[in-house]
Amino acid sequence: MPLTLASPGEENMIRKVGGNPEMKQHLADLGFVAGGNVTVVSTIGGNLIVNVKESRIAISREMAGKIMV
Repeated sequence: MPLTLASPGEENMIRKVGGNPEMKQHLADLGFVAGGNVTVVSTIGGNLIVNVKESRIAISREMAGKIMV
């Protein structure tokens, strides 16, 4: 399922990161890699605040839709 459907506070393992090569690389640079863990902190105005690799990051709904957990 895409990260956009994950429940806040629940830790999920990243299964796959989709999108074009530039988006995949950008997400990988932020720490979104297959096998890594991600936790949704909250959803604000359609955007997500997530914890990944001990960092809190805000990503757009479009980007979150490319991350499968």
